[in-house]
Amino acid sequence: MNDLQPVSIVLGLAGLGWGVAADRLAARWPAHEDGSIRPVDWRTAVVALLGGAALAALPARFGAPVELALFGAYFLALVVLLATDLDQRLLPDVVTLPLIAVALAAALAGVDPFVAGSLPLAVAAAVGLPLLLFVLSVPFGAGAIGMGDLKFLVGLGLLAGLERAVIAVVAGALLSGLVVAVLLVARRVSLRSFIPFGPFLIAGALWALLLPR
Repeated sequence: MNDLQPVSIVLGLAGLGWGVAADRLAARWPAHEDGSIRPVDWRTAVVALLGGAALAALPARFGAPVELALFGAYFLALVVLLATDLDQRLLPDVVTLPLIAVALAAALAGVDPFVAGSLPLAVAAAVGLPLLLFVLSVPFGAGAIGMGDLKFLVGLGLLAGLERAVIAVVAGALLSGLVVAVLLVARRVSLRSFIPFGPFLIAGALWALLLPR
């Protein structure tokens, strides 16, 4: 564990820096309709802190170099998605679609420890979870869940496998409910306010992937 500490510190600092960079990217890309650029605010801190914590935890969770590279790259992409969703309520296809391809390639190559020997279950998660959430969202009207969230879930299912993908969704839902409850009590939002599910889903995914085997 002591041997991993310096690596964790370096990756944690890199994650902090990446989080700030991702937030500044999201403030500019995709371009806002009014041409504005959001200044540094609470979203910058959230993305930076989550990015730093996630990357710092990688070495203790993934020992093999190939696994560390795979999930390190995936975590970096999730930090970018977190930033764009917090800023623009958007999970861009240019990030979510390549993640599906990478997850599928890793599963087929046998380098993904979560789907080794259980690819059919991972495929079931990649198809079933987005479909289930879409069906559950129908009574709430159009836009209750974004297409970006569903595409993200496809890649997550292929990478995390059935069990961890379910854990990620449940954890994201619980975190979402907690945060919304706090904001309602503080009167920062109302029952009519739209709060994107993507950031909570991303946080749940990071947590589920870092759980011990």
